[in-house]
Amino acid sequence: MINSLKFILSTQLKRSGINKTISGFTLIELLVAMVMAVLIITPLMTFMISILDSDRKEQAKATSEQEIQAALDYIARDLQQAVYIYDNDGVNRIIDTTTIGNSGIKDQIPPVKSASSCSDVNICKPILVFWKREFVANSVGITDDTETSDTQTDDGFAYSLVAYYLITNTDSANPTWSKEARIGRFELRGPVNADNANDIRGRKFNPGFNPPSINKTGATLKIKMNQWQTALATGDNYSSVDNPVRVETLVDYIKAPELPSTSTLPEASSTPCSNLNLVGSKTSGFFACVDATEVLAQVYIRGNALARLQNDNLDYAVNTKTYFPSSSIRVQGRGFLFSK
Repeated sequence: MINSLKFILSTQLKRSGINKTISGFTLIELLVAMVMAVLIITPLMTFMISILDSDRKEQAKATSEQEIQAALDYIARDLQQAVYIYDNDGVNRIIDTTTIGNSGIKDQIPPVKSASSCSDVNICKPILVFWKREFVANSVGITDDTETSDTQTDDGFAYSLVAYYLITNTDSANPTWSKEARIGRFELRGPVNADNANDIRGRKFNPGFNPPSINKTGATLKIKMNQWQTALATGDNYSSVDNPVRVETLVDYIKAPELPSTSTLPEASSTPCSNLNLVGSKTSGFFACVDATEVLAQVYIRGNALARLQNDNLDYAVNTKTYFPSSSIRVQGRGFLFSK
């Protein structure tokens, strides 16, 4: 009996020893497994990183395209109400009281007459400037001029001077915006010119507003409109008065200007302003072609999606041209000026 127990115990110990020796992995097996894991996982990780990077780049392009189109749609709605659009003479000349035919409104609007976000002539440049006749709902009372007591109201119209600017930020002076450029919008609103224009909507206007200068001396409407002057007092600007007028950003990540001698942009060699007056530079991300007589403007915008992805090497090149989406609109103003 004792011998039998010894035999059984010896057998169990041997089996236990065998199981113990084969229950783990050898060092060679672990090394082989690690090498195989590296060979399989590394390509997969590289592939996934490439997919994520491509997705990020495509998203940047798509975002730029959408924002450019939205900005052009907004500008188009503005321009449809235009009654007069300034060409390059009006935008880049100053008032000349001696030779009125050489006048312009450059010194009457920002940045020369500075406004918030647009006070430096080197980085804030007017491109598209026009007068529009704007519809103002419920701005005129039927029996009196107080909207709160007059339940019956009528609609009115008011003139506004609108200007769109290319604002560069290539030195990153303003950390809020991209390192490239953005488009800003300035509007100088006038009152509704009607009896019983109410206090809430009809009478309010921005400091510095003067109506369009259609009563000035001149043989043409262009000469008259180029003599427009702000109502601001001498020494004042649009940011120093009560209820200051700002230049509000419409869209960011716009291509900043670059030297024409180094530019390879298609617009630099083409003639998009054929028979129209160019305002701005064709090598920048925002310029316009204007026919002041026909109240017609063609507006070009080019974005810079590279600025969303990196901080350096943001210039246009053939191999990166897909990162510079562009679009344009052609709009003729439908408004009209009252000369009486």
